[in-house]
Amino acid sequence: MPSDEASALPMVVILALALGVALWMRPWRLLRGGALLTPALAVLVLLPWLWALPHLHAMPLQLQWSGACLVVLMLGWPLAMPVLALVGVVAGLFSGASWEAIGSMVLWQGVVPATLALGFGALLRRFVGEHLFVYVLGRAFLGTVVCAFATGALAQWSGQSLPGVDENLSMVARWLMAWGDAFVTGMLGAVFVAFKPEWLATWSDTLYLRKPP
Repeated sequence: MPSDEASALPMVVILALALGVALWMRPWRLLRGGALLTPALAVLVLLPWLWALPHLHAMPLQLQWSGACLVVLMLGWPLAMPVLALVGVVAGLFSGASWEAIGSMVLWQGVVPATLALGFGALLRRFVGEHLFVYVLGRAFLGTVVCAFATGALAQWSGQSLPGVDENLSMVARWLMAWGDAFVTGMLGAVFVAFKPEWLATWSDTLYLRKPP
């Protein structure tokens, strides 16, 4: 097997496993009632442009904004997986990227941070509990920092370098980009909790506001 195909095999396996588990959970059921249809369509319309932006414009620092943690908060992990896969495909079509580049985009900007966000949220609920500020500050804001930076560190360790950034400074760049992702996720998470809680599949008034069902 050629070396490039051998290096792409783990990525294909991980993506197939994540999508297979997500589809096995029948995520389309979450769209019943139409509450999550609007955020799902908004993700498919807006996020591909943000993912494709580094490939469409030549910049000294190719900023990579994921948004996967916010997508998990809005859609839940099972529905987020196929939606993020479609985002990567559309972004690749916009930018003219190869299929290997599209797979890498879906993995490192979608599947990995979204899965880490799922695990972080479960740990937060288990050891800290359910509270409004735990959800907004812990899961939406600090959780995004942790998951986005951890994804960047894993990508760096696997050989995914940042274009135009010195290797010695790449971790600093990933750390700063993680905070940018976290500010957007935390801000929109707080806005949705206040005004559009039905757009958050992971939010529950019963759990976080102690309201009777």
